[in-house]
Amino acid sequence: MQVAIQGELGSFSHEAAGKVFSEATILPCTLSADVFRALSQKEVDAAVIPIENSLAGSVVEHYDLLLDNDVAIESESLLRIRHNLIVVPGSSLESVQSVYSHPVALAQCRRFFAQHPEVEAIPFYDTAGSVKQLMELRDRSTAAIASARAAECYGGEILAADIEDNAENYTRFFVIRRRDDVLRNPNADKVSLAFTVENRPGTLVAALEVFASQGTNLTKIESRPVQGKPWQYVFYVDYQLSTQIRADIAFDLLRQHCSMVKELGRYQAAERAD
Repeated sequence: MQVAIQGELGSFSHEAAGKVFSEATILPCTLSADVFRALSQKEVDAAVIPIENSLAGSVVEHYDLLLDNDVAIESESLLRIRHNLIVVPGSSLESVQSVYSHPVALAQCRRFFAQHPEVEAIPFYDTAGSVKQLMELRDRSTAAIASARAAECYGGEILAADIEDNAENYTRFFVIRRRDDVLRNPNADKVSLAFTVENRPGTLVAALEVFASQGTNLTKIESRPVQGKPWQYVFYVDYQLSTQIRADIAFDLLRQHCSMVKELGRYQAAERAD
């Protein structure tokens, strides 16, 4: 089993993938587009991608890639995000002058930087990548913010654990496969889909009324601009299923009001776990 992720080994995506595929070989990719390319070209069996953080919001690029590629969502999971200050073993907090990490991670640890104004926060492309760089340079004046798995992967030492500002910090991940490889889940209770409507009064309202008419609970709606078509948008929605038949009916009704409808996946809603 080979699974692609975006980011370095030791990233939160790696941690999420490990919870689903404990024995899989992980293929780290630099870009999200590389993850989808590897999956589409059958270089891997599946991929694990973050789609939404409870504090930072949606990963909008991944919605666009889900729409543009012939893949489907097989399942979702929730990962509690725990940020840790990681150093070269034997370093002390007093010696740390700068901390590297992904900009989102740095923003989620503002309290730590407020308590240590002498420490400079420096953005880096990846949380785990910042630990990898730290351990390659062996610079005791720098530190990184990343997961405990990153410290384990690269031999770093956790100097301070759980330094995130908000404990209610979760990221929702999708497991995706090539569309033909995803079997319909009889226990699915959630649907993700994308649609576009014509740019005239009432079309979006008519589309949304479809969900209400079928007794579904719309849990998320996200809009993204259509590339090359100014002021036109793709709407991405998640909704809870009452029955599989109602989901089929909702899809057929949407096609009457929409110029494009694509179901991105039917799956079981993830349960929150610490």
